[in-house]
Amino acid sequence: MNEQRPRILIVDDDPFVAETLADLLMGEGYDAVSAIDGESALQAIDDAKSGHGESNHIPRPFQVLITDISLPGMDGLELIRITRMRHLDIVPVVITGYGTIEAAVKAVRMGAVDYLTKPLVDDELRVAVEKAIHQQTLLAENTNLKAQLDQRYGIDNIIGSDSRMVSIFDLVESVAPSKTTVLMCGESGTGKSLIARAIHRLSPRADQPFVEISCGSIPETLLESELFGHVKGAFTGAHVDKVGRFFAADGGTLFLDEINSASPGMQLKLLRVLQEKQFEPVGSTETVEVDVRIILASNQPLEDLVSNGEFRQDLYYRINVVMINLPPLRDRVEDIPILAEHFLHTKAKEVEKQATALTPNAIDVLKDYSYPGNVRELENIIERAVVLAKSPHIDVHDLPPHVVDETTGRKPGSIPDGSSHILSNVASEYVPIPLREALQEPERQIILAALEANQWNRQKTSEQLEINRTTLYKKIKQYDLEKLGRTG
Repeated sequence: MNEQRPRILIVDDDPFVAETLADLLMGEGYDAVSAIDGESALQAIDDAKSGHGESNHIPRPFQVLITDISLPGMDGLELIRITRMRHLDIVPVVITGYGTIEAAVKAVRMGAVDYLTKPLVDDELRVAVEKAIHQQTLLAENTNLKAQLDQRYGIDNIIGSDSRMVSIFDLVESVAPSKTTVLMCGESGTGKSLIARAIHRLSPRADQPFVEISCGSIPETLLESELFGHVKGAFTGAHVDKVGRFFAADGGTLFLDEINSASPGMQLKLLRVLQEKQFEPVGSTETVEVDVRIILASNQPLEDLVSNGEFRQDLYYRINVVMINLPPLRDRVEDIPILAEHFLHTKAKEVEKQATALTPNAIDVLKDYSYPGNVRELENIIERAVVLAKSPHIDVHDLPPHVVDETTGRKPGSIPDGSSHILSNVASEYVPIPLREALQEPERQIILAALEANQWNRQKTSEQLEINRTTLYKKIKQYDLEKLGRTG
C-alpha cells in the first residue's frame, strides 16, 4: 500500500529532471513527489504533515527531501534550513553542480545526509536515498522512544536507544508497584536520581512525598539528625524539635544517594530502620514507626567496599534486593547525539535563543569525549554552547576547549573543523582561473585531509564526510588521490 511506502520530495527547477527522478524512485518502491521551487516544496511538506490535500486527509509526511542547490527565489540551502527548523524528522539530500561544492558542504553541515553531483548516477541516487531512509528511521525510532518514555516514566533526561538503558526502563516498570528496596550503582551524573523519581512516580505512592538526601554532602555529625530528626536540647544548637527525612517521607519514598559514604555507625542505624521500620530521633527515647519505600544509590561498587571492610556486609545484603547498574555515558556512545539534541532544544527554549541543530563535526567531537561527569556534564556542555553560540547551528568552536582538545588529541591525525579554513584560504589567495576549477581544490583538500586523518580507511572516511563510498571512490579517482595513498 502507498501509505507504507517511504515518501520522498524531489525539488529541481527543471521539471523534466524532477519528474524523471520521481519516476525512477517510484520504480524503486518509493512514493515520490516533485516540485520546481522552494516555496512549492515547503507547501507540499506542510500539507503532507497535516494531511491537507490528501484524498483521505490522513497525514503522510515526507521522510526524505532531495533538493538542488540552485533554485529560483528560495535556494536549496534556505529550503533545507527552514525544513530542518519545522520538521527535524525529514532528512535532506543535496544535488549540486560542480560550481556549488562549497554550498553542498554547507548543506551537509546543516543536516544533509549526502550530496550528489550532476549528472546523477542512478546507483549513487539509490544508495543516497537508502542512507537517508535509514537515518530517518533512526530519528523516528528515537522520537517515538522519547515520547513513550516521557509518557511512561515522566522523565526525559535519561532517554536513549542503548539496550542496557531500555532494559533498565523495563526493570523500573516492573519493580515500581512493589515496596521492594532498590539499590542503584553507577558513576556520578548517570541519572540515578531520575531513575529513583521514575520508580516513585510509577508506584502506588506517587501522590505521597518523594524525599531525597545525599549522604555524602552532609557532615557525619549532622547526618543522623537529618535522617531521623532530633528533639529540642538534644545537642548544642538544637533549639527546636526537627523532623527527619524518614518521617517526612512517611507513606512515600526516601532516596538515599551516595550511601557508600555513610559511616559504620550510621550503617548500623540504617540497617535497623530498614529491618524494623522504626527509629528514635536524636535525644529522644520515643520510637517512631514509618512506612517508607527505600531507594539507595552508590557511586562506588559496594561489593568492593564490603571486601575491603568499608561497608557492612549485612547491610549490603539487606539493600541489594533489586540492583540497577547505570552505565557511564562513554559506554553509551550512540545515545550521545540523542541526548545532545534533546538538551539543545530544551536549553534553547530556556534561554530564548534559536538553536536548531548540531553540525556533524560537533556530534563527532561529542561522541569521542570521555564524559567524567556523564549525562550531567553533557547537559552543561550543551547549555554553554547554546548560550555562547552566534549561529543556530552549534559547531565545534562552540564546544568547551577541554572537550575539543581531548577528542582531537586522542584521534590520530584528526581533522580540524577544516573546510572553513581551507575555503577561506582559497578566497584570500585569489587566482584568476575558472570558478568551476577553483571550487574543486577546496573539495580535494577536504577529502585528502579526511583520508589522511583516517589512515586511508575509505569506509571510515565516507562515514565521517557523510557521503557514500561510491561517491568517495569517484572523488578519489577524479582528484588523482590514489597515488598519494600508496606513497603515504
